[in-house]
Amino acid sequence: MNIKPFKAVRPTRDKVSLIAARSYETYTKAELEARLDNNPFSFLHIVNPGYKYHKKITGTARFELVRNRYQEFKEDGIFIQEKSAAYYIYKIVDRDDQEFVGLVAAASVEDYANNIIKKHENTLQEREELFKDYLKTVGFNADAVLLTYPDNDALMTIYGQVMTERAEYEFTTTYRDTHYLWPVLDADLLSEITQLFRTINPVYIADGHHRSSSSYLLAEDLKKDNKLHDGSEPYNFFMSYLLPESQLRVHGFSRLVKDLNGLDSEGFLIALDHYYKIENRGSEYYEPKKTHYFSMYLDGRFYSLALRKRHRNFDNALEALDAQILYTTILKPILQLDDLRNDSRIAYGAGKNDMVRVKEQVDSGAFAVGFSMLPPTIDEIKAIADNNLKMPPKSTYIQPKLRSGVTIYEF
Repeated sequence: MNIKPFKAVRPTRDKVSLIAARSYETYTKAELEARLDNNPFSFLHIVNPGYKYHKKITGTARFELVRNRYQEFKEDGIFIQEKSAAYYIYKIVDRDDQEFVGLVAAASVEDYANNIIKKHENTLQEREELFKDYLKTVGFNADAVLLTYPDNDALMTIYGQVMTERAEYEFTTTYRDTHYLWPVLDADLLSEITQLFRTINPVYIADGHHRSSSSYLLAEDLKKDNKLHDGSEPYNFFMSYLLPESQLRVHGFSRLVKDLNGLDSEGFLIALDHYYKIENRGSEYYEPKKTHYFSMYLDGRFYSLALRKRHRNFDNALEALDAQILYTTILKPILQLDDLRNDSRIAYGAGKNDMVRVKEQVDSGAFAVGFSMLPPTIDEIKAIADNNLKMPPKSTYIQPKLRSGVTIYEF
């Protein structure tokens, strides 16, 4: 694959712990307000620019204000720009002492288009277009796409050598994850890393299908507008965090559906019986422990759904994937959810033990039913990508998660 170093815009060392933020969508309203009220340096001020006006601002007007807030942070010296192009070794040690060590670099949209960077998941068209317009207006990307590659001893040796020096950044979040960053500026090391990655083909998107797709769409737009386009422009690349496969941690997404497509609960259960052995577990919290088993929450009760053996004849890796099985046996034929990319009747939740949230949402009346399943393995993900197949949207929730605002890629 083709990667290149870049001149990251990044926080000064003394402010990085104050700036770094999770995706704003992961904060509750109270958490978001507390951070915005008490931390003037948080990256959340950039991506929530309407907060200072006590007004919710959306669309192009919001994008323009994001760009303005970002420029203010640069003008005030809160952000600095690397003087020469660099790679960045990024290490995270989470609260369970799991260690993630990878490389922040600029990856090629051409590799994305040519399937050297392989996809395994369908994306939501509306989100692709929205994020493309966002990038086009703000002119930067602060959230790296997570790419994964086969473990490589030569790369890990280089990373280990660099990490013997003092980290430029070392900070711990309120989640008790500790983050470290080392810029790699030595010309020989930059060349060696670049050459090593050129021997790696393919790599796989682990997290960030929408971000990578939007970056590709942006490059296509800007290429049309640039009569002198030669492929070297910054918009031909997108910021990525490249991580060895063995370090990925994969979790699943739950599904929440707003209605039962005109059925009552009994009729819905009868329809499920064709495909599943159903066990009513009452108030007993249930999470599946094996593939082809599902947890369902309906009318205040948990159910286990075991796919009947006569329906376990699969022709390819996608058909055997639990997220796809849920779609082909329940979501599409019974609930008439054909377009998972765009249908407003379905929503998704992510992470461990997400059936707790599913229960809360169904009990509140916002949704009629919720489902969860085991997450795919990395081998399942690769098999689907290698066969040019696509998982349903929101099939994987993958760790680690980088913080926004630690390295920023401008184009």
